[in-house]
Amino acid sequence: METREAYDLAAANYAEEIPDTTFESEIDLAMIGLFVELLGERVQVLDAGCGTGRMTTHLRALHPPLELTGVDLSPGMLAQARVAVPDVEFVEGDLRAMPFADASFDGVLAWYSIIHTRDDGLPAVFAELRRALRPAGPLLVGFQAGSGERLIQHAYGHDLDLLAYRHDVDAVADALTQTGFEVHTRLDRSPRGEFERSHQGFVLAVAS
Repeated sequence: METREAYDLAAANYAEEIPDTTFESEIDLAMIGLFVELLGERVQVLDAGCGTGRMTTHLRALHPPLELTGVDLSPGMLAQARVAVPDVEFVEGDLRAMPFADASFDGVLAWYSIIHTRDDGLPAVFAELRRALRPAGPLLVGFQAGSGERLIQHAYGHDLDLLAYRHDVDAVADALTQTGFEVHTRLDRSPRGEFERSHQGFVLAVAS
């Protein structure tokens, strides 16, 4: 099953089951806080792989003046985002070829947006995110850390056939460095008991 098709199918249930940041740990949210801190007075931020818009809502609560835009591959997820955050522009697009001009944004949040991208596909995604960022703009990437892949066969009330990939934190940092970023902070944390099966990884980088 294609990624777009799977998320279109699961969108309504996803929005109902994960409406906010309840499932994030304090340190996860602290990384987002650091991302916002690096923005300073700059305000134009892209939520890349925005899904149902739950992190868009969180960003707005942290820094109300932010001018937010969301992009996602799934029309179904975007429909949910437009209901949740009706005054934000949400655009359909692939993170490897986004419908934005060069240097459109002051910052980019890519929160678990690379979990369906193989290791060898990361440079293309990161190069595209770098293209859309202004110099010195921060990028925060969150993902499931480690190695290997897993098959998601059932989630959010639906039968699926979707591959998800874990990524090594140092490998993600290296890929960012090779595509025009300077790594600011990296984090690999242990899974939280029954809530998670994998380590969770975060890399905060700044466009060179």
